[in-house]
Amino acid sequence: MKVTLSALDTYESSFTPLVVIELAQDVKEETKEWLKNRIIAKKKDGGAQLLFRPLLNKYETETLEHHNLYLVGASQIRLLLGAEAVGLVKECNDNTMRAFTYGTRQNFKGFDDNNDDFLTMAECQFIIKHELENLRARDEKMIPGYPQAKLYPGKSLLRRLLTSGIVIQVFPLHDPEALKKLEDTWYTRFTLKYQPIDSIRGYFGETIALYFGFLEYFTFALIPMAVIGLPYYLFAWEDYDKYVIFASFNLIWSTVILEVWKRGCANMTYRWGTLLMKRQFEEPRPGFHGVLGINSVTGREEPVYSSFKRQLRIYLVSLPFVCLCLYFSLYVMMIYFDMEVWALSLHEDSGSEWTNILLYVPSIIYAIIIEIMNRLYRYAAEFLTSWENHRLESAYQNHLVLKVLVFNFLNCFASLFYIAFVLKDMKLLRQSLATLLITSQLLNQIVESLLPYWLQRKHGVKVKRRVQTLKADIDVALYEQVILEKEMGTYMGTFDDYLELFLQFGYVSLFSCVYPLAAAFAVLNNFTEVNSDALKMCRVLKRPFSEPSASIGVWQLAFETMSVISVVTNCALIGMSPQVNAVFPESKTDLILIVVAVEHALLALKFILAFAIPDKPRHIQMKLARLEFESLEALKQQQMKLVAENLKEEPREDIKEKAA
Repeated sequence: MKVTLSALDTYESSFTPLVVIELAQDVKEETKEWLKNRIIAKKKDGGAQLLFRPLLNKYETETLEHHNLYLVGASQIRLLLGAEAVGLVKECNDNTMRAFTYGTRQNFKGFDDNNDDFLTMAECQFIIKHELENLRARDEKMIPGYPQAKLYPGKSLLRRLLTSGIVIQVFPLHDPEALKKLEDTWYTRFTLKYQPIDSIRGYFGETIALYFGFLEYFTFALIPMAVIGLPYYLFAWEDYDKYVIFASFNLIWSTVILEVWKRGCANMTYRWGTLLMKRQFEEPRPGFHGVLGINSVTGREEPVYSSFKRQLRIYLVSLPFVCLCLYFSLYVMMIYFDMEVWALSLHEDSGSEWTNILLYVPSIIYAIIIEIMNRLYRYAAEFLTSWENHRLESAYQNHLVLKVLVFNFLNCFASLFYIAFVLKDMKLLRQSLATLLITSQLLNQIVESLLPYWLQRKHGVKVKRRVQTLKADIDVALYEQVILEKEMGTYMGTFDDYLELFLQFGYVSLFSCVYPLAAAFAVLNNFTEVNSDALKMCRVLKRPFSEPSASIGVWQLAFETMSVISVVTNCALIGMSPQVNAVFPESKTDLILIVVAVEHALLALKFILAFAIPDKPRHIQMKLARLEFESLEALKQQQMKLVAENLKEEPREDIKEKAA
């Protein structure tokens, strides 16, 4: 029997809440009633056909605060039909991965009509988010009660409610029992073990699972570099002959690990089904605005903004601002070198133990200033990119990543390049590299995890005390959970996490022949980073909505670009060494030509390795090709069936014409 959305009941007095909607305190009653009706209305009537109720009933709101919180859920059948609508891919009984359909649900592994565990909670929350975001205006011209909040046919209601300040936030709830199980296998016991990546994916979704998978993979990939680098630390620093082999290994290593990661990533995402998910047509991002017009692709009415105006904003405002910030970063760098000269002269005059420690102070201060500048620039870059008014979220993210990467690269590494190739002071380069790397790692651990965790613990104690004083007959556990989670910080995505790894990769690879210990420090940091990031996700921040991903996206290209730059810097550093210069005492031209030739040969080797190592394992390629073949065959059969039906209809029409 085929089940349709119109046959589903949209009212259940009790259901498992999955998502919370927080409204502003002064929202009008007519707006609340309109929003509720649109959420619970049937799909054929333009609703989401979800389950919806306030956190507190009308009697409890008279004695308690937070009467502007609402819970959203869905029946199991509604979620299964939603899984088909969003194109979730699941494993079938024959071990193949296929797009889920409700009609063939019995063919999928682990499905049972009496079992609610077929879809993970993260997938259920993703489906609800998708349905809420696809609530669209029909004949409404404005949000009831708010004439200034204009609507037009096809406009996402949730996005308009958020931009108008009527809805404060929408967030998914944690599952305390599942979270406790995940924590026990993830970070509560400090032992050297692999992370439960599949469990992380089941709870947080593919995007976050891929980040933790990459963090783990990158950490283990650093171990050979750390092990090989440690003995080099015992040798004389100025003996560059010993570092040629280490630098060459580093260059090959940086290429191989990135190519092998692509293969491992393909394995994971195929198993999760996201490698096969079809990309959906992108809707305009929430902050996009313009004059109401017709989209030439979809034919829908939506805001239209001139691309020429956007280009003017980018090249006449954003680009000069970024250049100004880069100039300011270089100016701060020169102040740092003045501090280094002052500290060195002070040490030479006195030579005491205190002044020896003072030599590291300028680098520490500069490292702290770099972190502050990076964070301030990030806010400015977000504002500028939003002001550029990009229509799609992907375009917004690409422009933001480009702005942030350019500034962070210059801000973090400009001083090291200046020391290496202008001052040519290898001792100062090692000192600065070590100080910048260690200081940035410590600051990130404190700012991103430890400080927020301490603040969240204090807030949690206050909430528990407040709840204990309540005498109302309510679900105390749920009430406490919602109130606690709504005040948590919002996870802003994996951008900052990948950026931190990107900069760490730069510290390790760019100047590996000068400071081989960088990999060892990176490994130590990443072992604690795994636990601190896990703590942050589970206890400090709100649970983020699951987002299907098939790769780490633009960051793969960023890491590959960094590995190419590292070839150039390491070849140049080795070419500048006294030992190599002694081989060409008279002709510097021959030395430069040989260094350039070696650099080109190594780059060619990198590209050959990248080409020789397939991005997807052979068995994954075969499975994807098989699925594509079956899809084409099914389409062909469908077309033949339609042709046959048309041929059957034609004789009947001829008979009717003759009879007439």
